[in-house]
Amino acid sequence: MMNIHFSKYHGTGNDFIIIDNRLMNWEPNAQQVSSLCDRHSGIGADGLMLLSEKSGFDFAMSYFNSDGNESTMCGNGGRCMVSFARSLGLSASVARFWAVDGPHKAETVETRPEPIYRLRMKDTRIGKIYSDGIFIDTGSPHFVIFVEDAGSTDVYNLGKALRHDQRFAPGGTNVDFAEQRGESLFVRSYERGVENETLSCGTGVTASCLANAYRSNANPGLCHVKTLGGSLAVRFSRTGELFTGIWLEGPAKFVFRGEAEVK
Repeated sequence: MMNIHFSKYHGTGNDFIIIDNRLMNWEPNAQQVSSLCDRHSGIGADGLMLLSEKSGFDFAMSYFNSDGNESTMCGNGGRCMVSFARSLGLSASVARFWAVDGPHKAETVETRPEPIYRLRMKDTRIGKIYSDGIFIDTGSPHFVIFVEDAGSTDVYNLGKALRHDQRFAPGGTNVDFAEQRGESLFVRSYERGVENETLSCGTGVTASCLANAYRSNANPGLCHVKTLGGSLAVRFSRTGELFTGIWLEGPAKFVFRGEAEVK
């Protein structure tokens, strides 16, 4: 039995438990993570993140989905981690950190009424084009489907069916449903590991913007996105199937801090 101190953050409704692990060096098991993320008997979150030391970087970020398993890159989580690191005095307006998919750079833009956090995502290419969607890896694998009305789409059941589709074996995929609304997108996402729809998914928003630019043969440079939890933006450059200079922008908000008992 141990007690841990945690902070709760969210990025456009995608919420996380964040723990300063520099002194604890805690290696949580799947049951501990899933118990803490449980919305009825735990703190409640889409995922849990650990901040650790990393030579040559301001910090390192480890991310666990709410099912307890360590996962791939989380865009909203990365921005929340940067905000948390700033609260600890570990970074200034520019942060460099290490995540599961390698090095990342982040910038804090002091806008009002709240700062905007810009996270540099890895360069990527369009993965594979299918008749029903586009597969692309933006640090996490995503299958992007363009629909006429994302608001009425059965995200849970359709996403659940495609999440384990044999085309994406063995690890499966996240599934995003994107609707073009004028010059912006409305995106809803089914996240693997959470095994449900989340209010927002940073890597999914990024994947949707890139897939949309590819299918429309455009290079807009800036893509505005609405999610159920709020607004995000993605900046990028495109050369054919290659996307570089990708930045995910949006808020990252502190919710509360506390102490929890872990068995």
